[in-house]
Parts: sequence; structure tokens; C-alpha cells
Amino acid sequence: MSTHDRLVRDTDASRQRFLSIPIIQRALRGEVTRHEYVVFLSQAYQHVRQTVPLMMGMGYHLPERLRWMMPAVAEYIEEEIGHDAWILDDLTACGADAEHYRQAAPMHATEMMIAYAHDGIARGNPVSFLGMVFVLEGVSAALATRAAGALQTALGLPKTAFRYLASHGALDVQHVGFYERLVDRLTDDDDRAALIHAANRFYDLYGDIFRQIDAVTAQGDTP
Repeated sequence: MSTHDRLVRDTDASRQRFLSIPIIQRALRGEVTRHEYVVFLSQAYQHVRQTVPLMMGMGYHLPERLRWMMPAVAEYIEEEIGHDAWILDDLTACGADAEHYRQAAPMHATEMMIAYAHDGIARGNPVSFLGMVFVLEGVSAALATRAAGALQTALGLPKTAFRYLASHGALDVQHVGFYERLVDRLTDDDDRAALIHAANRFYDLYGDIFRQIDAVTAQGDTP
């Protein structure tokens, strides 16, 4: 079994648990509020702005046996630069104060996911970051474009309020094949185990962000 096939198989339960989160299901039906969407964007900004620093950290910490990954890491970095700015533009298009969210601290769940990603790279196995990529890009490719269309119709917002979701979904469809070829080159059992372990954790951590968004917005709060 290829590394990617094993990764999909061994994280399926975590993926199904993530997809069952009520606010995810409501988003796919276009049943979330503008406030919920704005809070989602605010937390997406917090973790997306960490993507390039995380990739740089991964490259720095790659052991000699994995130095062949450097060109792929560099390509990912080039692709991801500026995506956080898309989210600020989306927030503005929603009528939100983008500058407020640019300066705001992340919610607890978002901070925990970011911290886990940095810790896995620096203290554990840098391959663990590919577990985060698997979860975020996989979710985007499967759900983002679909959710963007449903939400735009339901919320009556302009197309310019969905650049992150729509563009990221389309980009990540392209990334899936590249990612699959990359992880299939992993031959070390410890690297494979680190990847699968991290992906399962990131499904839970990313899910916690949506659970907290649901809890915060139900109380009418703004992070």
C-alpha cells in the first residue's frame, strides 16, 4: 500500500468525525450567519498567516535523509505567499473591520493548532507538518468551493467576499496530486507514522476551531 493510500485509510475515522461537526454541515447547506462566516475568516487568517513560517521551519529542520523535499517545500512557500491577504480582503467585503482581525489574537482552539504545528516541526519530526497540509488542503479541495457557493447565495454577499474559499478550493484540487506524489516518496516507517499521527491530530484540532466558532457565535461574541 502506498503511503498516501495508507494515510487516507488510517485517518478516515478522524475525517468522518470532522465532517459530522454541526457547523460544517450547516455551512455546506448555506445555513450559517454572516457573523459565523466572519469569525471563520478571522480564524482562517490566524492559521493561514502561519503557513509560510511553518514551511520555512519545516525546511530548516529537515534531516539529511529528507533533504530531497526542499524543492517541494520551496514550491509550496511560493504558492502560499499572500493568501492571508486574501482573507483580509474577504473580511472587508463582508463589511468587517479587517484591521481589527489582523491585530487580534487567535481563539484558544486556533492557537492550539498553530502551536502543535510549530512544536511538531521543531521538537518532533518535521514531516508532521505534512499532516496539517493533508487536512487543510483535503478539506479545502472537498468542501471549500461547494461551501462558498452555498454561502454566497444564502448570505447575499458579493463574490469578492469569498476569494479565500473559492480560490483556495480550486488551488488545493491542483495540489492534491502533487501532495500524493510527495508523500509516496516517504520510505521510512517512522516518517510515515509521524505523518499519519499528525494528520489525525490535525483533524481533531481543526475540528476544535469550528466547535469553538459555533460556541462563540452562539453567545453573540466576537473574537
